[in-house]
Amino acid sequence: MITLLTFPFPLRLISFTKSTYSMGLFRDNGVVYKSVNDVDLGPNTDEIYLHADVKAPRMAGLIAKLFVWFLEMKLIGEILLYFLKKNNRIQKLVSYGVMEDSPLYVPLHPYEDFEEEEVKSLCPGLSPAEQVQHAIDCLQSSDTTLQDSHFSFRRWKIMDYSRAYSSQQITPLVVAERLISAVVQSSEPGMDMSFFISYDARDILRQATESTLRYQRGEPLSVLDGVPIAVKDEIDCMPYPTTGGSKWLHKVRPCKEDACCVERLRSCGAILVGKTNMHELGAGTSGINPHYGTSRNPYNPKRISGGSSSGSAAVVCAGLCPVALGVDGGGSVRMPAALCGVVGFKPSYGRIPHSGVLPLNWTVGMVGVLAGTVEDSLIVYAAISGQPEPHQSPMPRLKLPMLKRSSMSSIRLAKSNEWFNDCSDDIRSCCLKALASLQKLYGWETVEVTIPDIEVMRLAHYVTIGSECTASIAHHLEHKGRSESGWDVRVALSIYGSFDSRDYLNAQRIRNRQTRFHEKIFSMADVIVSPMVGVTAYEIMEDAQETGELDYVNGAALVRYSIAGNFLGLPAVTVPVGYDKLGLPIGIQFIGKPWSEAKLIQIAYAMEALCEVEYKKPQVFYDLLGVC
Repeated sequence: MITLLTFPFPLRLISFTKSTYSMGLFRDNGVVYKSVNDVDLGPNTDEIYLHADVKAPRMAGLIAKLFVWFLEMKLIGEILLYFLKKNNRIQKLVSYGVMEDSPLYVPLHPYEDFEEEEVKSLCPGLSPAEQVQHAIDCLQSSDTTLQDSHFSFRRWKIMDYSRAYSSQQITPLVVAERLISAVVQSSEPGMDMSFFISYDARDILRQATESTLRYQRGEPLSVLDGVPIAVKDEIDCMPYPTTGGSKWLHKVRPCKEDACCVERLRSCGAILVGKTNMHELGAGTSGINPHYGTSRNPYNPKRISGGSSSGSAAVVCAGLCPVALGVDGGGSVRMPAALCGVVGFKPSYGRIPHSGVLPLNWTVGMVGVLAGTVEDSLIVYAAISGQPEPHQSPMPRLKLPMLKRSSMSSIRLAKSNEWFNDCSDDIRSCCLKALASLQKLYGWETVEVTIPDIEVMRLAHYVTIGSECTASIAHHLEHKGRSESGWDVRVALSIYGSFDSRDYLNAQRIRNRQTRFHEKIFSMADVIVSPMVGVTAYEIMEDAQETGELDYVNGAALVRYSIAGNFLGLPAVTVPVGYDKLGLPIGIQFIGKPWSEAKLIQIAYAMEALCEVEYKKPQVFYDLLGVC
């Protein structure tokens, strides 16, 4: 999820009466939007790029508590919320915007069959293990062994685990024992990495023992058998409660069975090692959690790992798992992946079954994959992709790409210059260098475009995700949830609860507009390219540990490139491409057409091939296969 961006009006306005506030004396006039067909999407358009207007001071500790106290007072809170929305331009750009578009409530796209090179189309009805095997058949053959690598730093892949187990160089049980030891060590005072909210050593060892016996019999269930995989604590995974990063949600919504995506991984023999830490209720971008600690960035433990899938990104970065599951409602898989230097992949809306996932964001949240490599993201994507939910329309067949680095045909990359450049100097130069490398080696073409109303889309997404979260948990908040929530989350919940039907309906009309804009852009290009975040990982301040923090300046920069993937239901992937001057990871993002996951993974694989020789080892890293 994302956060609101500016501080409210001067406190003298608190003296105004409720009637004055309700009359809308200070209401902004809404923007009158052009017809979609009248908007020029070319590079020389007269459309103005609207920067996020962030004026808020950072708040944590006592100041954050005082702000919440005022915000939750009946009359003063209503006035504060009114001006929060006004000053953040929600009124002007969303609530009172004038447009001819009708609402689009669910970003489930129709499928048009199109020719794709080097792609395998799977028949429906295959088991997860069968789909995984098809993914393995798509991989480029490799002679790399556990003792031989030309990289200065190389993460172990799923296939490395599988080969090591099959050759009896190591067993799943030994790996599980090392993992448990690493988690214990990382949780000790002085490190406090806070990777997990819950894990059960006995359950991990039980799964590992069963996997070891299968390998001894020569009967592994798939290449995922015995591979440790972590699960964000927003996804049901037995025997653990699903807290959503809160202290109360699991008490009113008990976990009774595995989520569909977890069940599919379990059927492949994967070892589910626990529930990773996250920003409470997904309501923030930092991953700072006052209840369970802050998942720290393995590249620099004094800095954030990002949110809301903070723990999932951190465990992959630190080598504890080659893959983890997250949920991406507003960049919540891709943002922390970029900050931690790993791959973050979010498929099209509806591709991954959503059953067993906390219903915090029905139309913008999707299960995603965080992995050390593009190859591993493909394997797990194949495992968890299933049949549509009963209420969904039929989906296109699952297509898996052949991962051959030399087989890519010409690709057109749409680049919106002002948006692309709205990031730190280090990120801009690094992503431009990566893009130039793709063009030089593969001859790919960059198509200059303008994506209009990026800031409008961000605010409309915020209204949507906030409204859906409120509708999902409102009943529980009335009884106990609000008082047991972190102070930063209480601010978010107050804002979410202030949105009304006009706000929500206009947000869905903006969703329709943006969908049509992106359809036009995809008629000119295969993918959209951008940085993944506007800033690299920032420092964790001690005063945020108890209350969480309200850091809207950094929050705005982190979500800048995330929204289209969620709000419009588009597939998107981030790949690490370098580091800033402090050695912190930088990721580039590719956003694809609906259902174009295969091509998107091919492009990500090509990008990774150009950058992986330069990958650096994190400060905190555990080698579970025992090879230096």
